[in-house]
Amino acid sequence: MSGPIAFYYGAGEVDRLSRFDKVVLQADFYSRAELELLRERGVRTLGYLSLTEDVGPPAPWHRPERNPDWGGAFVHVGDPRWVAHVVDQAVRAMRDGFHGLFLDTLNIEHNYPDDLPHLLLLIAAIREEARPGYLLANRGFGLLPELADLVDGVLFESFSARWVDTESYAPWPDDVLEAHASVAERLLGLGLDLYALDYADSDELADFACRRAREFGMLCFVSDRVLSRI
Repeated sequence: MSGPIAFYYGAGEVDRLSRFDKVVLQADFYSRAELELLRERGVRTLGYLSLTEDVGPPAPWHRPERNPDWGGAFVHVGDPRWVAHVVDQAVRAMRDGFHGLFLDTLNIEHNYPDDLPHLLLLIAAIREEARPGYLLANRGFGLLPELADLVDGVLFESFSARWVDTESYAPWPDDVLEAHASVAERLLGLGLDLYALDYADSDELADFACRRAREFGMLCFVSDRVLSRI
C-alpha cells in the first residue's frame, strides 16, 4: 500500500510509512531520529492532538462525562489550564520534528456548543505556535467557515464507511451518505486540502469508500477501527 496519506496509531514501521506523502502518528510513539528518517525520505509527519478530550489522569479541566467509545474525559475547552496543556503538546511535537499537527475531537457542536468559540481560540493559539507547520483538522464542521482560515486541510473521518462495533464494518445508510455529501460539497469551496478516512474490512467496502471520496475531491485512506493497518 502507498498513497498520499496514512493514519497509523501504532509505533515503528518506518519503512512502510515511508511509502506515503503524509502520515498521522501518535506524537509520543516516535523518536526524533525516526521522524528525521521519515523527513529524509520525503514524508511529512503530523502529530496527533486531541482538543476536546483527555485520556490522561484526573485533571481540573475534566467534565464528568466521558467518551463512551474510547474512555477519554470530555474537557472544558476554555479552561486556561487545558489550553496551556494542549499548546505545550503542540510546541513539543513541532520541536521534536513533526511537520505539523492533526487536530482531533473537534465535533462538539451537538454536545457542547457553547465551547465552539473557545475551540476556535485554541486552534488559533496552536496555529501561532505551529507556524509554518501543516494543520489538518478532523471534521470540525461546526467551526466553519472560520476554521478554514486556521488550517491547511480537513479530514472527513468516516465519510462513506464506518466501524459498527469492534468486529464489524458497513457503509453508512443512504440518508447519512446524502448528509455527508452536502457537507463535502461545502468543503469543496474552501480551498483546503481534503481527505477522507474510512473504515472497512473487505476490498469491496474499501473500494466503495475510495471511489466515493474521489467523487468529492477527497484523497482517501482506509483502515480498521484502531488505525493499526498501513
